[in-house]
Amino acid sequence: MRVVLSTWGSRGDVEPLAGLAVRLRELGAQVRVCAPPDEDFAALLARAGVPLVPLGPTVRSVVANPKPPTAKDAFRLAPELVRARFETLGTAAEGCDAVLATGLMPAGARDVAEKFGIRYVFACFHIFGLPSQHFRPGARPGAPLPEGETDNRVLWKQDARRVNALYGEALNKHRAEIGLPPVDDVREHVFAGRPWLAADPVLCPSEDMTDVDPVQTGAWIMPDDRPLPAGLEAFLDAGEPPVYVGFGSMAAHAPKDIARVATEAARAHGRRVVLARGWAGLAPIDDAGDCFVVGEVNQQALFRRVAAVVHHGGAGTTTTTAQAGAPQVVVPRIADQPYWAARVAELGIGAAHLDPAPTVESLSAALSTALTPETAARAKDVAGTIRTDGAMVAAKMLLDGAAG
Repeated sequence: MRVVLSTWGSRGDVEPLAGLAVRLRELGAQVRVCAPPDEDFAALLARAGVPLVPLGPTVRSVVANPKPPTAKDAFRLAPELVRARFETLGTAAEGCDAVLATGLMPAGARDVAEKFGIRYVFACFHIFGLPSQHFRPGARPGAPLPEGETDNRVLWKQDARRVNALYGEALNKHRAEIGLPPVDDVREHVFAGRPWLAADPVLCPSEDMTDVDPVQTGAWIMPDDRPLPAGLEAFLDAGEPPVYVGFGSMAAHAPKDIARVATEAARAHGRRVVLARGWAGLAPIDDAGDCFVVGEVNQQALFRRVAAVVHHGGAGTTTTTAQAGAPQVVVPRIADQPYWAARVAELGIGAAHLDPAPTVESLSAALSTALTPETAARAKDVAGTIRTDGAMVAAKMLLDGAAG
């Protein structure tokens, strides 16, 4: 059995596919992963034993600029990604039995599967991007509806028009080149009826939350048995558990002065800090010995040894933190991140800092909630409920479906 997995997006879009690839290979499948050619992702997939098939530009080249991408950037990137999927997947999927696509609106992936007559699955890692009366594009969970609206259907229609404007012309151009008829609704075409939801049902319940009925497998977790670096081990052993601060592949979207704000907020509670450099390039604010900087590291192991995790609220980081039983403070920036922040607060496993510009005082207040014995106990309880078999569930489903 041969399977090709495809994505374009940040680490949170790539690592779950690495976790799925590991389980697929354990079941005897041959796996190819088409993903952005960033060095971080190539190394990640190498650990999974799967070579990276480069798809599109590097993500860093798009997001790691002083300012966030603009609408003009989006209209330039969208057709480039469509072309890359037709070309890259058009080669990688030849001789395969199934295509699974995720990440930034994977227009072009279903079309390649259609060309070869093989199975296609669209997967997502949260419910934020699915049609819903409860959530709408760009809105924070719980935000009031615009005056005169009874649900979000009008806004979802607007989002469908936006997706068509970004991807429609390029998609239909390439479809015509391979003899396929045009598509009227790109988003509906990509979703393909019943998406797979690779998210933990405790952290991200889906029942009655969307206008579709997703197949929820549980999160796709990449196994990680790497030891922590010796210097980090020594730092952890030298005192009480520190506060971890990291914003992953957020670059221009990271809060201003977050390294200083978070360090001073942690110090206000008498806590040391583990600072993750990440794509934002976080660095120590002084020469004090209470701060240790890490790069790529085994978060599954590290988070079991910290007092709290301060992060941006990506699906992967939220799940890893919850699985480790560590309290968390989520400072959401974009997309699905406000949802995860709200969910962390609802579950009582941490605090949501919904103001996108934290101050020392506001972040210290959020840490006051996260660092209580009650929150720590609740985080430990919830950790025991997080599913760890999601990637294997999905791997079996994919192979069974492709074989059928």
